[in-house]
Amino acid sequence: MLAPPWIPIPAPGYGGIEPVVEQLCRQLVANGNAVTLFAAPGSHSDADVRSLLARCHPADIGAALYEADHIAGAMAAIDAAAHGDSPFDVVHDHSGFTALAMADRLETPMVQTLHGPFTEDVSRFYRRHGHKASLVAISRTQRRLAPAGLEIAGVIPNPIAVDEWPLHRSKDDYLLWLGRMDEVKGPHRAIQAARLAGRPLVIAGPIQLGQERFFAEEIEPHVDGTSVIYVGEIGGVVKQRAIAEASALLMPIRWPEPFGMVMIEALACGTPVIAFPEGAACEIVVDGVNGFLVADEEAMAAAVADLGSIDAAVCRAGVAQRYDVARVTAAYERVYRATAAGGLFASPSKTLEVAR
Repeated sequence: MLAPPWIPIPAPGYGGIEPVVEQLCRQLVANGNAVTLFAAPGSHSDADVRSLLARCHPADIGAALYEADHIAGAMAAIDAAAHGDSPFDVVHDHSGFTALAMADRLETPMVQTLHGPFTEDVSRFYRRHGHKASLVAISRTQRRLAPAGLEIAGVIPNPIAVDEWPLHRSKDDYLLWLGRMDEVKGPHRAIQAARLAGRPLVIAGPIQLGQERFFAEEIEPHVDGTSVIYVGEIGGVVKQRAIAEASALLMPIRWPEPFGMVMIEALACGTPVIAFPEGAACEIVVDGVNGFLVADEEAMAAAVADLGSIDAAVCRAGVAQRYDVARVTAAYERVYRATAAGGLFASPSKTLEVAR
């Protein structure tokens, strides 16, 4: 399992890919698999953890220097194993572009989970290198936006250990926005929607490098500790409680987000999601059942008045059926076996859509 080199596993606060890798490793080991996790320093897991860099690089996410160093070390270890007594059957990459570009240099076959969007440049990259691994999309939206001709082995959503998230049927009055301080994520739109709804808004998440100006101009002037409360980056029990006690999670995104872990985390806690119909939100949010899909801030505010019609238990049950880690891991195991045998997984699955 190749994790990104930026943040340790489990992530101490905000994390996107890290919780996915953490859950998969734990369930794979529980299922009897021998798993080696190449991850950032400070990581721990039920898998055998190997860290290849001297330190983490959370402020340098995407820097080729550290990604290439991390992947080169992992590939050297994988090649050494291939010529030793315990070769790996398959490599599962979550780390980015370097591993896929070099996958044909490995004797061990690779599966790669597609965690990001298909921009023009990314699509060009995958047209050139996508044939080197079994590619797994994390949503139907992401698969639909893939470049023409790119072979996708299946659609497997990100997992969640539903039982580890608290179900709260009784909610507090506040609305919640949680994520990184990026304009496309829409914290400024969440502020407007909450103000129109007459509800307090809690904003949680890190201010990453390059996001300082946006936060200073669009968010900070509205933070008053009463109507808009910024609590910074949160994780663990604090994050779970903030999500579980919120009246709703607001997702006013304006980009084709491939998944959105925070949405299934909220639903696991019985917290409805009110989202714009962008990206995978259209798949995760079932309008009128576990939340609402709305067109703009005004409609988002109006939907707040209808939150009483959403059943917390129904929200949680839907997540357990569609995204529970045991189901997701079983789907990946089928992809691993097929890839190790020299092919791509091509059998349909009603629940996980693990299909070509």
